[in-house]
Amino acid sequence: MKICCIGAGYVGGPTMAVIALKCPDIEVAVVDISVPRIAAWNSDQLPIYEPGLDDVVKQCRGKNLFFSTEVEKHVREADIVFVSVNTPTKTRGLGAGKAADLTYWESAARMIADVSKSDKIVVEKSTVPVKTAEAIEKILTHNSKGIKFQILSNPEFLAEGTAIQDLFNPDRVLIGGRETPEGNKAVQALKGVYAHWVPEERILTTNLWSAELSKLAANAFLAQRISSVNAMSALCEATGADVTQVSYAIGKDTRIGPKFLNASVGFGGSCFQKDILNLVYICECNGLPEVAEYWKQVIKINDYQKNRFVNRVVSSMFNTVSNKKIAILGFAFKKDTGDTRETPAIDVCKGLLGDKARLSIYDPQVTEDQVQRDLSMKKFDWDHPLHLQPMSPTTVKQVSCVWDAYEATKDAHGICILTEWDEFKELDFKKIYDNMQKPAFVFDGRNIVNADQLREIGFIVYSIGKPLDAWLKDMPAVA
Repeated sequence: MKICCIGAGYVGGPTMAVIALKCPDIEVAVVDISVPRIAAWNSDQLPIYEPGLDDVVKQCRGKNLFFSTEVEKHVREADIVFVSVNTPTKTRGLGAGKAADLTYWESAARMIADVSKSDKIVVEKSTVPVKTAEAIEKILTHNSKGIKFQILSNPEFLAEGTAIQDLFNPDRVLIGGRETPEGNKAVQALKGVYAHWVPEERILTTNLWSAELSKLAANAFLAQRISSVNAMSALCEATGADVTQVSYAIGKDTRIGPKFLNASVGFGGSCFQKDILNLVYICECNGLPEVAEYWKQVIKINDYQKNRFVNRVVSSMFNTVSNKKIAILGFAFKKDTGDTRETPAIDVCKGLLGDKARLSIYDPQVTEDQVQRDLSMKKFDWDHPLHLQPMSPTTVKQVSCVWDAYEATKDAHGICILTEWDEFKELDFKKIYDNMQKPAFVFDGRNIVNADQLREIGFIVYSIGKPLDAWLKDMPAVA
């Protein structure tokens, strides 16, 4: 059997690498039109950082795992074609700001129809709106020249930072197909691939629309939990409750459970906001405005949390950060990944820059080029393939990136911790305090430092959802 995956990004690369590792008898090709990206996959410096990915790729690359720009050749030869292309949010036209832009999907489908000489199973791997399969089916059948295509939905449920573990040991693999004899046969073929290493009871099969909607629903429920606990964090600060204690108490209820209950500066990543906007749009299109409003609120609370954090920083520091150096520790949207898509750090940094702060940014996995791109890009531009993104028109002059937390914090007035990297818990805060302007502030957007210990050193500390420092009570944040 031959498998081809169109799209060598965060989903396609790791997923195909693990399939190749677990199915040595299957030849797997990952194809992309981006020459630099494929070159990186074939080098020692992979284009994405994910713990464990290097080992998996090195074990299989050149044996049964290939990365190539020969898109048409590998699609033509494949029995199963995974499509893992970008599905950005539309920025103009019908559904702008909410609907998914299926331009890349459509061109992939047309190319599959053009080059195919044999029957194929086409698998939706990127997150797509419900009923995308129907559109893809129409394109393939109308251009099929007698070749039969079966469309399956096989959404990914990976968490960045633990993607390889998630692939090795998934909670579930979901495969949706047409409820016809041919559809069932296609589902069984894909099920057979995963059955090499995933127990059969964890491979769920549904109809196409249920599989497509399950992905959006899963992300919406996860984001909703974060917004719920973040909404509680604002109330905790107002009342003197401690959000960590509240989270622990409610997480002990087995119906609620402890995961995704950490209050923070907000959620990020490539999927949550995009998928909820998509869900909102689908609800509106189907005449369900109340349902749409419900899910919109999850994003509103997320935006509110980021604004609240910026307001707290500015108000604590005598209501101005103009020309003050602020150290930003962490720019990725979560630890153990270099991904900055929709990271709360972008909005926090832009908010501080709006008040004329000077930022010194340190993140162990994010380059200066990426930071500058993110801070000068328009909303939703990030989700297009790299070669179609606007080049950074101007670098943001008040921003410098350094490769060390001590350098970032030297002479700073305040520190904002925006990613929960483990190394930030181990920093020598006494040394940092001695080299900062006084009063020295720490704004912990991830609740990872021991606030009491920092206060003993001399810091004024703000931790999200924790009882407020006396200083902060005297200088309330104006929302």
